[in-house]
Amino acid sequence: MKRSIIYLLGWISLIVFLPACTKDILETEPQTQISERTAFSTPEKILAQVNNLYSKVQAGNFYGSRYVLFNEQRGEEFSQNDGNASVGALIWQQNALSSDNFVNGLWSAAYTAINASNIVIAQLGTSTVVASPLREQYAAEAKFVRALSYFALVQTYAKPFATDKGAGLGLPLRLNAETSAGNNDLARSTVAQVYDQIIKDLNEAEKDLPDAYSTPTLNAARAHKSTAIALKTRVLLAKGDYAGVVTEAKKIVPATAPFQYTVGTLTHRLDANVASLYGGSYVGPEAVFSILFNNIDAPGTQNALAYNYLGAVVLSLNPAGIVANPALAATSTDARSKLILTKNSQRVSNKFPKIATPYIDYIPVIRYAEVLLNYAEAAAENNDLVTASALLKAVRNRSDASFVFKPEELDTKAALVQTILTERRIELLGEGHRTPDLQRRVQILPAKAGAVGSAPQVLPTDRNYIWPIPSDELSTNKLIQPNP
Repeated sequence: MKRSIIYLLGWISLIVFLPACTKDILETEPQTQISERTAFSTPEKILAQVNNLYSKVQAGNFYGSRYVLFNEQRGEEFSQNDGNASVGALIWQQNALSSDNFVNGLWSAAYTAINASNIVIAQLGTSTVVASPLREQYAAEAKFVRALSYFALVQTYAKPFATDKGAGLGLPLRLNAETSAGNNDLARSTVAQVYDQIIKDLNEAEKDLPDAYSTPTLNAARAHKSTAIALKTRVLLAKGDYAGVVTEAKKIVPATAPFQYTVGTLTHRLDANVASLYGGSYVGPEAVFSILFNNIDAPGTQNALAYNYLGAVVLSLNPAGIVANPALAATSTDARSKLILTKNSQRVSNKFPKIATPYIDYIPVIRYAEVLLNYAEAAAENNDLVTASALLKAVRNRSDASFVFKPEELDTKAALVQTILTERRIELLGEGHRTPDLQRRVQILPAKAGAVGSAPQVLPTDRNYIWPIPSDELSTNKLIQPNP
């Protein structure tokens, strides 16, 4: 797509293509082409439009799976073994350019999801085809998708909130449905204004989303109340609003171990067997929100996590990264060490094991373990070391019941925060959290080495600490400002 308006236009609603996963995973009738005039004319078609929002997030340049890979490639946990730009070598080398296909592709995919959400919200605002509270639920799902998309964008193309308390350049906040040409020109709002909109969307989504759906598959694939709350803990943590994280986390994390949350037919808890999370199609109690695939709807080969981590081994584990931690040693009693294999003399991640095409491993976007660690970090930062330690131990002892932290790892605020941050690196390895975790604390992106050479460290003051605004947007939006 050479013009940014293309991914804001109404082809999203004028001609809607619903992929096979929508039928199989979200349990709707298959759709072909729907005109703008009739796209919201029946309850079935409205549901199809809502389900279509999730397929936008599932796009290869977004959460299914390239966005996850970008966030690992820019960090130091993985070494790059393929120098081809088509598998992100320039991303790993910290050389992303404004004209890079990946830089343009993520922006395009996320804004496509945002405009699709805007269209659903606008149409439901005047519709009488579906009654309350279902109408409000569907709008809430659209607000969740919009919030998730804006959060990915603001973390990637704008300076972290902590840099200047959100005063810097953020993103164009496109909140109106675009179904015709025009309306390209829109200036960037501040980072703080983007965060305010994300949190507003999630608060409104939480109010109108259901507690749960009828099946575990739907609970994993569609937003419900705890999905919005869980994402808020991530957003507020990125903002440095630790009190806010604690307030939100308490809604879905009980005060005492085993920290199991139950509402109606929905249960969220740590799965007793960490290996079961990565069998390829996990929709159990630890899955708060996931991207689901099937045999006829799978990510492109070079996008797939299994291809990059295990099949072609585009990315192997960096010996100097977190894989050097004793918890992940080959002889460790920690169950997470068994999710690492040796292939061609390199240690590789086996979290996404389905390496035969098509690549259909489900992608965990939000896991309950992350929510506990978000809560733990925020509690520690708020000097509640008892709660923080209990949550940290729950995550570690799920994988290694006999492990005991050293007193000096827990007995001060600074030490406990560092221990929690290390646990995040172990627990969330390969799931796309490393670069955002470094950037939200305004930390250096470390230097690293791989088969294709080395990549220098990147300071928070360096221009390439964040991605440039895409060339397509710069060429079509007269009011957009490039990153300084």
